[in-house]
Amino acid sequence: MTENIESDYARRVTAVTNTRFLPGTSIEIIHDWPANAKPTHAIFDFDGTISLVREGWPQIMVPMMVEILQETGTSETAEELSTIAMTFVMELCGKQTIYQMLRLAEEVEKRGKKAEDPLVYKRRYLDGLLARIKSRREGLANGSIRPNDLLVPYARPLLEELHKRGVQMFLASGTEVEDVREEARLLKVDHFFGKHIYGAVEDFKSFSKQMVIEQILRDNQLSGTELIGFGDGYVEIDNVKQAGGLAIAVASDETDRSGKPDTWKRDRLLGVGADVVVPDFQDYKALCEWIYDR
Repeated sequence: MTENIESDYARRVTAVTNTRFLPGTSIEIIHDWPANAKPTHAIFDFDGTISLVREGWPQIMVPMMVEILQETGTSETAEELSTIAMTFVMELCGKQTIYQMLRLAEEVEKRGKKAEDPLVYKRRYLDGLLARIKSRREGLANGSIRPNDLLVPYARPLLEELHKRGVQMFLASGTEVEDVREEARLLKVDHFFGKHIYGAVEDFKSFSKQMVIEQILRDNQLSGTELIGFGDGYVEIDNVKQAGGLAIAVASDETDRSGKPDTWKRDRLLGVGADVVVPDFQDYKALCEWIYDR
């Protein structure tokens, strides 16, 4: 298999203690941030951090993988295969989709059958996913669905607040770049990012979130403390932390939008050193004041 350029999940922090909440908010502070560090550039993940257009994607990916693994003739039950697939799918969540398909190919070959090219699996998955979300995209396009209904709660006011503060914003997603641009346009958030919308491409080695972060720092001659990152996947949180930036974990409850953190996401993102955890952006004003107005 092709060597990955994005690292797999590796827990760096084994225990988190003495966290605190900003008074009257759902903002959990893990590590204090210097009051004199005012980030001028922000990088956002897309799906699960801003957009809910693709909510429910595992319900397409995992059954597809189970079907492919069953075709190997394995004696494992559908339930056993579903557990195996869900485990590695979620372990790789945050990386480009192709990495999950690379792992699927490995699992197929472990069971004694020659795997398809991982790109074949990826296209099959995307065909199923796009069929699932077709009505959402059409609803956004024809006005029957309001853009805010498919945004993580209060994402738009946060983007507006950062824009007012002069923060330059970048979008970097593991989803295919053409789809990210189209869905950002349908959600009417593309103007916050302008030309700085990045996503997966066929030659997956030519793109990673780390590459985008390195380019932001290099092109703008920034120190790490001038960067803030928002994401619900470990890749962007880990990358921002490694760059010395402020990493805000968005432990979003994509299905119920309960305003409470998804406990699995929270634990996973704390494990790579997140500085702050929020369930969504309901307390965006308090968050921005904590970052910029102390």
